[in-house]
Amino acid sequence: MNPIHPSETAPLHAAAHDLALRPMRLAARAREIALSAAALAACGVALAQGKVNDLPGGPAVNQLDLHPPVTKIAEAQHWLHYVMLAICLFIFVAVFGVMFYSIIKHRKSVGHKAANFHESVGVEIAWTVVPFIIVIAMGAMATRTVVAMKDTSNADLTIKATGYQWKWGYDYLKGEGEGIAFLSTLDFAHRVMSDSGKPAGDDYLLKVDNPLVVPVDRKIRIVTTANDVIHAWMVPAFGVKQDAIPGFVRDTWFRAEKTGDFYGQCAELCGKEHAYMPIHVKVVSQADYSKWVEGKKKEMAAAADDPNKEWKLDELVARGEKVYNANCVACHRPDGKGAGPIKALDGSQIVLDDPAAQIRILLNGAANGAMPAWKQLSDTELAAVMTYTKNSWSNKTGKVIQPAQVVAARKQP
Repeated sequence: MNPIHPSETAPLHAAAHDLALRPMRLAARAREIALSAAALAACGVALAQGKVNDLPGGPAVNQLDLHPPVTKIAEAQHWLHYVMLAICLFIFVAVFGVMFYSIIKHRKSVGHKAANFHESVGVEIAWTVVPFIIVIAMGAMATRTVVAMKDTSNADLTIKATGYQWKWGYDYLKGEGEGIAFLSTLDFAHRVMSDSGKPAGDDYLLKVDNPLVVPVDRKIRIVTTANDVIHAWMVPAFGVKQDAIPGFVRDTWFRAEKTGDFYGQCAELCGKEHAYMPIHVKVVSQADYSKWVEGKKKEMAAAADDPNKEWKLDELVARGEKVYNANCVACHRPDGKGAGPIKALDGSQIVLDDPAAQIRILLNGAANGAMPAWKQLSDTELAAVMTYTKNSWSNKTGKVIQPAQVVAARKQP
């Protein structure tokens, strides 16, 4: 007998080794499947515990379609969306249907031979003219809606929406409510939920402290601009999306046909807090809007403090804490430590020892817009928030900034 060379037995040894290990591999795989099932079950329990519902005027659970429209423009956009989708689907089915039919019906395996030709004038004319007609038809259908979207004339109410990092400022420029102005900021409780990784509620990251209030069945012109970087004012239910660009003024409009709360978000990537810049529009009846205007003007008159008043330290600190939580905490954090390029306020030499520089920064901004200007805040609010930063955390200076100092700084060139 011829001796068996070791190389000839190697495949047998490998097969035997594989058979021996196979039960162990199957057991390991079974454990992986069991662990995966357990993880999925845990996720299911977590989802069940954190169950959310549709938000009227905002996103719906597992939403696949566009938001239900509440304006004529949004209805026209929906119609265009479905018509264009149907046209594209028809073209897709027709082109690929002919292609696959030709491939299958005229394949070589059933005896067909490839044709030998160079061109067909008729075919070339057809595939040039037909797409041209389709595109022109689609453009003609869209033109009417696009033109209507840009017609901001004869508005009943004009409101300027200014984008800030990261909030919206609203100024009622014309119509009932003229002179009203306020900032709209994400509710602080939602930021806390986000930071802790524990979202809750149907309006998560969409609740604001001051919603934009408008009357129903009135043409509302929205003038957009920005204080720092490019933002975008978007409310899907209205069919509205308009960029807000620093140094430019652009406008759009809507006429809501239903009362209720409607939600949107900044639709331009504007920085690290982009996800925390919601839009909440409250559409009310004309009577309720008039009541809101009256109440808001009384509220603004009450808040218009005498800039010559001398405030006590504890009064300014208490008021400054509210201003800080509404406007500053997003960047400088509740502990005043800042993060990354955001300067810390706790221990800052400017905060501790240079009131003139601190006032100048709040009025004019700094770091090429990374620190925005806050001229829209009142003299008392600015004085209060500066006093708060001087007397919070480890900054126990006992120093006070009075509104009169801010008034004087505003007058400087």
